[in-house]
Amino acid sequence: MFELSILFPAVLNGLTTGAVYALVALGLTLIYGVLHIINFAHGAALMMALYGVYFLRQSLGIDPYLALPVMVGVMFVAGYLLQRLVIERASHGKDENILLVTLGISIVLENVALLAFRSDTRTIDTAYTLSTVPIAGAMIALPKVVAFGGAVLASLVLLWLMSRTDLGRAIRAVAKEKQGARLMGINVEHVYAMSFGIGLACLGAAACFLLPAYYVNPQVGNGFVLVAFTIVVLGGMGSFAGALLGGFLIGVVESLGGLWFGESLGQIGIFLIFIAVLLLRPQGLFGAKA
Repeated sequence: MFELSILFPAVLNGLTTGAVYALVALGLTLIYGVLHIINFAHGAALMMALYGVYFLRQSLGIDPYLALPVMVGVMFVAGYLLQRLVIERASHGKDENILLVTLGISIVLENVALLAFRSDTRTIDTAYTLSTVPIAGAMIALPKVVAFGGAVLASLVLLWLMSRTDLGRAIRAVAKEKQGARLMGINVEHVYAMSFGIGLACLGAAACFLLPAYYVNPQVGNGFVLVAFTIVVLGGMGSFAGALLGGFLIGVVESLGGLWFGESLGQIGIFLIFIAVLLLRPQGLFGAKA
């Protein structure tokens, strides 16, 4: 058994990682909750956001955290236009077509990135990259602490947007009953695009919090989107509270799994939980039975 002096830092590291996982999963669950489809391009969009943060730093010297409003805005606009100009037109209103379109977008984005940047892994250096913060006797990397606080704050802003604003009420109305919302005068197509834009804006924020302590290459989004899918299923499809708490749980499980099984097998616990949830509670922790 590991001592508390080892377990406590591992749990803290898991929570900091889980907060970013939750932010990625919140964007995915928002898109699912409104459009009722799985966005297979989610990981590729995160990869493009990471490249955006990387080049803002390397070309313009903009700190990743200062790039937050830029990347959130750019990703929101990209998501809105992608939904209105590509996904909506190519799908012809059929959910199965949307799945194929988003899968195609993912393949195109990854191959464009491979062509433009090759498969090289890129990182950035900042003055605080190797800095640590003492928390109850444990030394935690400063970028992870900032990522935890930023991801939690961004998640709370998204939850406030969904529960307290007219846009949030419109999104929830469309998610609940599309035709009824249309009869009440809600522009359903606009709500779809706004939801997709907000989902990708979450990725823009996640990229800014990730890159000071992480890396980017054309395949980097694949690992994140697999974890995000697991979180969405664990928390309950379309549940924001479930995605947030599921992200924390998965982050801690991954960190503790790395202690027990080694870093290369650290994620084995995530997929064991995924299988267990599908077998025992397929609606997820916070999902309702169909």
